[in-house]
Formats: sequence, C-alpha cells, structure tokens
Amino acid sequence: MFSKVLSLVPAPLRTLVFRHRELLKFLVVGATCFLVTTGVNYGLKFTVLTGKPVTALVIATIVATIVSYVLNREWSFNTRGGRERHHEAALFFLISAVGIGLNSLPLVVSRYVFGLRVPEVGLLVQEAADFLSGMVLGTLVAMVFRWWAFRRWVFPQRDGSANRPARRRVRGRARSRSHLDRAA
Repeated sequence: MFSKVLSLVPAPLRTLVFRHRELLKFLVVGATCFLVTTGVNYGLKFTVLTGKPVTALVIATIVATIVSYVLNREWSFNTRGGRERHHEAALFFLISAVGIGLNSLPLVVSRYVFGLRVPEVGLLVQEAADFLSGMVLGTLVAMVFRWWAFRRWVFPQRDGSANRPARRRVRGRARSRSHLDRAA
C-alpha cells in the first residue's frame, strides 16, 4: 500500500518521503491514535467522568496506547525487531506509561496550576485550554519522546545498530550514510 501511495508523489519529493517512511508511518499511527484519544476522552469527559478531565484523558490515552502498539508493531516498525515479543511489549508499555505522564502534565498544569477551570474561567475558556494543553501540547511532547524511545529501546535495528548511522560500502570501504549526506 505504501508503494502505491509513494508512486503518486512527485519524483523530487519521493526520495525524501522514502528516506523518512518510518517516521511518516509513525505519524499516521499517531494521527489515528490522536483521533481515538480525542473520541474516548470527550466521550468519557462529557458522560461518566464529567468532573474528572485528567482521569478521562489518562483512560483515553491508555486505550490509544493499546491501538498504537498493534499499529506500530505491525506497520510502522515492522522491519525492526530483534527482541522477544513479551520483552518488546513490556518496554513499549513502560515507555508509553512515561508518555501518558508527559501527555497529561500540561493539562494538570493548565487546570490546577494556572486555574483554567470553571468557576475561575468560563466553560469555553476551560475547554479550549483543556484541548490545547492536553490534546495538542501534551500529545506533541509525548509523541517526540515516544519516537525517540521506541526507536532506541523497543524497536531497535535487528543487528543492534539503533544508535549508529547506517553503513554502506563505498569503493571497498564502509562509510556512514551521514558522511555521504554531508558530501552531497
């Protein structure tokens, strides 16, 4: 499927897209999980958890994390691995737990440090602040952390080279790709 979509991209941009395909897949999974988080969060927040916005966001993020594991494992990072599945899952959920904390922190600060909640502010201001702090800022902070941590610990390169630049044979000697990119 990715190849079909890639064939629609203009040639100059195709190289850039192909080079960063893993990141693009991760972002698609992230966008999907953002929609899951938003739907579950507001579904809970406006029904059974009306007075508990942080709890609603944490539950929504946990649901989205489970979806994220399946999609990242089977699609975004399907060329990586090298760990046993139970070890990989444990690391994924441990890192995701840290991500949930990072995701919730801006909402906690907005609500309980800055006091952006009813009755101190109007309902519209409260909900806008909740969305911007919890759903936008929190998601961005957690996403950057997860991208880095997943590539480093959960889905490393199969040969254990997650922290080294990929190497390519050039005229009989190995050179790092980053060296070739600088020379170009």
